Amino acid sequence: MRVLPFLVCLAMSIAPTQAASLGLDGDWAVDLSTATSGPYTQPMRLRLKPDGTVDGSFYNSSIEAGRWKDDRGRLCASFRTSDGVGPYHTSVCLSGDIAAGQTWAEHRSFLFNWTASRVVVDGAVASP
Repeated sequence: MRVLPFLVCLAMSIAPTQAASLGLDGDWAVDLSTATSGPYTQPMRLRLKPDGTVDGSFYNSSIEAGRWKDDRGRLCASFRTSDGVGPYHTSVCLSGDIAAGQTWAEHRSFLFNWTASRVVVDGAVASP
């Protein structure tokens, strides 16, 4: 019976790594188009680290700080970028094969809801 607690601890320690490698990690095309505009996408690259932090880029800006969590049946990340004038706060959750997110820029007085699709290159999912 001493093996069971060890296996539980081992499973808990590797679960975030597995969720990250199968979830939001990788390259995404973020659809920022509006109902009145044509297609408009920008890149998002996420790398979810085992310690719960996020790095990568969003809209060609480096992620300055971020965290991720797989909880309550949802894998989500939140992070901050900047346009050189002010911060952009973004959150994103995986929903099937789609990433659904929201970006808030207080200094620009907007909140934008968006979706993203995985970038596929030569039939394979692109990854960081």
